[in-house]
Amino acid sequence: MDRKLVIIPTYNEKENIEKIIRKVFSLEGGYHILVIDDGSPDGTASIVKGLQDEFPESLFMIQRTGKLGLGTAYLTGFKWSLEHGYDYTFEMDADFSHNPDDLPKLYQACVDGAGVAIGSRYCDGISVVNWPIGRIIMSYYASAYVRTVLRMKVYDCTAGFKCYTKEALSTINLDEVQMKGYGFQIEMKYSAWKLGFKITEVPIIFVNRKEGTSKMSSGIFGEAFWGVLKLRFRTIHSAR
Repeated sequence: MDRKLVIIPTYNEKENIEKIIRKVFSLEGGYHILVIDDGSPDGTASIVKGLQDEFPESLFMIQRTGKLGLGTAYLTGFKWSLEHGYDYTFEMDADFSHNPDDLPKLYQACVDGAGVAIGSRYCDGISVVNWPIGRIIMSYYASAYVRTVLRMKVYDCTAGFKCYTKEALSTINLDEVQMKGYGFQIEMKYSAWKLGFKITEVPIIFVNRKEGTSKMSSGIFGEAFWGVLKLRFRTIHSAR
């Protein structure tokens, strides 16, 4: 059986973390979970530690001090996944905006030949629930901007629900990834695409979080806007 790892970054997700972990473990396919907690003061890490007694062979955690950024959390997780020999590595939020039931669809897209499978909000119209209209417009046109500047034919360029094959992750030079916030998602897709990997978009329904607090900020969008312009003219190197 293929080894599959779901990476879940957390900061103050005590309302969601146990429910999302139990949901992933209820799926067929033998998924493992790596939680990367950035020093949540609300006790998120303590909840995970308690669950590790119940799932000692499949639930892992890396604790970091302070909020170090979404991109650095995933980069830490990617390196851990490669070191531990996982065949497929997933990115997923803790707040149920990404439906764990869609994990098998992303996995299958990679089995069928994709190097990166994206849970896409925009490849089949706009599939977003409970977002303010202003945020939908900003997100949709952000992807259109990225698509135009980078010439990458991906409808949901900023998506954060993804599956990577081991080959894709090991080929991308993770030490050269520069953007650490919202733009990280764009840079990883672009790097994979420039290195010749097929990117498949799988339509999903994105549902805004019901519990906990969003970590999005205007500064995150600013990094992505300027970072994309720089990325257009950067040479992407393979790690091999």
